[in-house]
Amino acid sequence: MTRKKLAWQIFPPFLVIITCALIAISWSISREIETFHTRQTTQDLETRAILAAKQLSGQMSLANRDQVDRLCKELGSSTATRFTAILINGDVIGDSEKQPEQMDNHVTRPEIAQALRGEIGIAKRFSQTLRQNMLYVAIPILDNGQIIGSMRAAISIAELERTLAKITLRLVGGGLVVALVAALVALVVARRISRPLGELQKGAERFAEGNLEQHLPISPVVEIGSVAEAMNSMAAQLDERLSTVLRQRNEQEAVLASMIEGVIAVDTNQVVLRINRAAAQLLQIDLANAPGRLIGEVTRKVDLHRFVERALSSSEPVEAELTVLNKGEERNLQAHGTPLRGALGQQIGALIVVYDVTRLRRLENLRRDFVANVSHELKTPITAIKGAVETLLDGAMDNPADNRHFLEIASRQTDRLNVIVDDLLSLSRLDRDTEKEDMPRTRESLLPILESALQTCATAASAHKIQVNLFCSEQLQARVNAPLFEQAIINLVDNAIKYSPAEGVVTVEGWQEASKVMIKVQDWGVGIAKEHLPRLFERFYRVDAARSRDVGGTGLGLAIVKHIVQAHDGKVAVHSNPGEGSVFTITLAAD
Repeated sequence: MTRKKLAWQIFPPFLVIITCALIAISWSISREIETFHTRQTTQDLETRAILAAKQLSGQMSLANRDQVDRLCKELGSSTATRFTAILINGDVIGDSEKQPEQMDNHVTRPEIAQALRGEIGIAKRFSQTLRQNMLYVAIPILDNGQIIGSMRAAISIAELERTLAKITLRLVGGGLVVALVAALVALVVARRISRPLGELQKGAERFAEGNLEQHLPISPVVEIGSVAEAMNSMAAQLDERLSTVLRQRNEQEAVLASMIEGVIAVDTNQVVLRINRAAAQLLQIDLANAPGRLIGEVTRKVDLHRFVERALSSSEPVEAELTVLNKGEERNLQAHGTPLRGALGQQIGALIVVYDVTRLRRLENLRRDFVANVSHELKTPITAIKGAVETLLDGAMDNPADNRHFLEIASRQTDRLNVIVDDLLSLSRLDRDTEKEDMPRTRESLLPILESALQTCATAASAHKIQVNLFCSEQLQARVNAPLFEQAIINLVDNAIKYSPAEGVVTVEGWQEASKVMIKVQDWGVGIAKEHLPRLFERFYRVDAARSRDVGGTGLGLAIVKHIVQAHDGKVAVHSNPGEGSVFTITLAAD
């Protein structure tokens, strides 16, 4: 359906109504004027006919034809009226326009027939004699109460028609002027009505586009002005509510985006409603394309799909631990699912919250391994000590040679226990100082620290006939805790000496690379297989447990190195191949 402007819906009907009204009024007035003129002319002709009849009193006979005819012509000439005298048989004996003997019998003329019946006859018709439209009025002529004839007065109605035509033309002209003025007024009124409505329309379109700040003008028309005020009030309320909704949405988005927990909201059909960045990263989901799609389309994690189904089918909170692959790495996720309910309390979906507990699980595994390793490490020397004591109690203490041998075993194992406890205490102190961030550090030259560490290891190096080389500039400096950093270097150099062949070489080198200070300890000993490198710095982790114990290791040396370096905000890395030796590199900030 074609839509039109309000002005063009108001103006044409209004114009049609005005035109029809003017036509009706003009036609009615024209008819009234015509009737009025006809009635007045008829009465005038009746009066003239009566006057003429009185003058012919006593003369209405064929014998007086000439006198009657002459009188008719005199009266007609003086009054501009056609007079005709007719006998009761219809013969014309006098006429102001024609000779009576040349005229037809008039008994059949309507007005004559009516007059001869004693009535006033009126007729309007075309005159064959005069060749024009005429108005006829005939009256009966009485003699002693008897009708003896009829006197007819007639006048041409051409003038009347011309007069009526002029009046009608003036009415039509006036009507057209009135119609034009009324049309202009109607157009102005329609536009005055439609213009404020057009402003309302434009304002409503602006409101629909979100521009709620520009208010609508108030029309002087009460109804339209009230609508504009109502729309302005509505726009102000909408603007306030939209601002509130946008602020709340932005706050929700900020909260969801800042959460480290992954959040996914799905409806009852498992279509994703909302998802935050943490969930997208944990589950490798495209954040932009996820909303509006099925959970099975955005991720292929089967465990997650089952958990979502379980959360949707349950009216109570559920939880489970999921294992997923993220960039080739196995991740442990703790998932919690609760029903998502609408304003009326009906379930509209489920809210899934996932936590990355991979680090927690690894720490738990490390704790279990640590407890197991500590127990194992402590049990070995304790078992040895207990065995030596039991042997002595069984009688070996009576034999001086055996007595000394078992006491030496107990002494060595006691020393080993002491070293393990000392290393554990060192790790505990490092953990405590790191957590408190109160470990003092000062800017120190690294050469004296490295020399002191090598001097501490000189006895062990000499015993294994290992040559230890040092390459470091006196200007190399870093912010360190000198005793702790020296302990880390001692542990690395001691390991390098222990696992190097006799008459081998160990190199310690320090240099600055851009904004980093690098300390490298390298040996060309037995080396380490690649599968052991990721766990090399774990507590009590041993590449070869039997060999490590033979050389006197506790399995805590490299863990201590790692904690000391981390306490200095640095990193320690290892590169090694079996049979080619190992390279341990410490990286510290130069400033």
